[in-house]
Amino acid sequence: MFHKEGYKIMAIAAISLLVINIGSYTLINMYWIKFGILLISIVLFILIVQFFRNPTRSTVLNDNNVVAPVDGKVVVIEEVYEKEYFKEKRLQISIFMSPLNVHVTRHPIGGIVKYSKYHPGKFLVAWHPKSSEENERTTVVVENDNCGKILYRQIAGAMAKRIVNYAEEGKQVVQGSDSGFIKFGSRVDVFLPLNTPVKVSLNEKVKGGITVIAEV
Repeated sequence: MFHKEGYKIMAIAAISLLVINIGSYTLINMYWIKFGILLISIVLFILIVQFFRNPTRSTVLNDNNVVAPVDGKVVVIEEVYEKEYFKEKRLQISIFMSPLNVHVTRHPIGGIVKYSKYHPGKFLVAWHPKSSEENERTTVVVENDNCGKILYRQIAGAMAKRIVNYAEEGKQVVQGSDSGFIKFGSRVDVFLPLNTPVKVSLNEKVKGGITVIAEV
């Protein structure tokens, strides 16, 4: 199963690679060069296709839990000053996605979308200290009675050139449901109330919609 954001890119890639290989077989006489181009084309297309995979995830709905919004590795667990929405200290958990991870973004909690905003910006590498504030990003806040307001931020990286965000203010969303997609990148930050019990550790690998990262 593939994410809808990938169909156009996969189709363009398939047509482009097909044209390249038809051209190589027509214009190039050396068999090993033709075979090399074909092999590279197959590997490249497989990489593109696997990037847009969208596996079905069965989220255990629980308003006391915050689940990972994306697949990846936990790279930050620290107190920070969140200055866009809360304007106060929050507990930040950051998850970094490699190009091999599933890049679907899922709602970490269910509830009402209270805030959703896109910010144009730079494309610094995702682990850069200023990427959370200076890179292209979207900020979403979802609220329910148990968790209160939870903010999560999609952040583009050096490879990511487009963030897709489906969260609309005022809409009811289901925990673990599709919230967006980051094309070819790269990191999501989650901001929780201070002293929230964290259920993951640094460098732990998590699965979006499955792994409980905190309990409220």
